[in-house]
Amino acid sequence: MFRTAIAIAVVCTVTASEAAAERYRANEIKEEVVGRRIFLAAPLGGEFPLNYRTTGSVDGDGEALGLGRFVKPKDTGTWWIQSDRLCQRFRTWYDGRSMCFELYRVDQKRLKWIRDDGKTGIARIGPEL
Repeated sequence: MFRTAIAIAVVCTVTASEAAAERYRANEIKEEVVGRRIFLAAPLGGEFPLNYRTTGSVDGDGEALGLGRFVKPKDTGTWWIQSDRLCQRFRTWYDGRSMCFELYRVDQKRLKWIRDDGKTGIARIGPEL
């Protein structure tokens, strides 16, 4: 019985925190993401930066932090906003396929992303470029 109560409490807490996340709209993406360096949390620790330039280009400059610094991928592409989602296409990453992301505000410096294929992650909003 006690274990069941704990399991229900954990599920309710996760559901409540997800419900509290505010989804970014197009104007908020332009104001808070575009023109900044966004640091994606790397699976093995550390962060990988993507630069969303006001010109419509995006690049991964290979200057990863933490464990990610041992892998130095680099590519360039384009970004655009479609239906309140941040979309991008790189030249070689993901075989040049377009991908779109719903963005949710976690706090002032972090966001959660959900890619159109269902994959998710966390990113830190960095300084202006």
